Amino acid sequence: MSVPLLSLLRPDATAHLRLTVVVPTYNEAENLAALTQALLALPFPQLQLLVVDDNSPDGTGALADELARQANATACASRPRMVVIHRQGKGGLGTAYVAGMRRALDDGADYVVQMDADFSHSPAYITAMLGVMLATNADVVIGSRYVPGGTLDEGWGPGRRFLSWWANLYSRAILGLRIRDMTAGFKLWRREALLGIGLERIRSNGYSFQVEMAYLCEKLGYRLIEIPIHFEDRRIGQSKLDMPVKLESAWRTWQIRWRYRALHATRPGRPHP
Repeated sequence: MSVPLLSLLRPDATAHLRLTVVVPTYNEAENLAALTQALLALPFPQLQLLVVDDNSPDGTGALADELARQANATACASRPRMVVIHRQGKGGLGTAYVAGMRRALDDGADYVVQMDADFSHSPAYITAMLGVMLATNADVVIGSRYVPGGTLDEGWGPGRRFLSWWANLYSRAILGLRIRDMTAGFKLWRREALLGIGLERIRSNGYSFQVEMAYLCEKLGYRLIEIPIHFEDRRIGQSKLDMPVKLESAWRTWQIRWRYRALHATRPGRPHP
């Protein structure tokens, strides 16, 4: 990290940054306490964790409420350190993110992080992502597995690696995008970018949500920067990425292209680094 970037992240420069981290959960009780501790330990006094729980049968929602009670009881920030949204059932990843992002914007967040609850996305990267955004004036910073320096968990077998590589190539070829990691779920958004995209127009609900959001960003002329991360496979719990979800993502890519075929940039385009 360069000296200018470090200077942007001095305590006096970050004390008033309103940063909200949106984390959808479904059966993540074994991960949530550790994730909450790691996020609230980051050097951002106004960081808020926003959990969107889909009525998890393992008690994730109740645990989130207790963690929020503890975090907010000792908070010195001007807004709650942790907020929990309870939904009635398993509504899907896309709608969970949209609900969380809308709440974050309504609560005045300047920056919004989206990430998984299973530690596949390390909270430690958030500091670097915010530093890059402030240093470059990017609209979106993506934690990417597929730019130089990005790596995948050593436990991924050849079949899984090929499927992930093919899914990204497939989406990029159909949509004509430059982003390397189309299905990345670890992103930092500038408030203005989310407002400009218009969350009300998002239709994808599974992992194709990531593709739709990335496509809209490039179509509308927002600047995206990918930084390398190590993608850690979940150690606790089960993956939600089953075969029906994979198939849905494949056909929805064509649907996304058709839906936004007449969309034009509303923000002057800038070169993608």
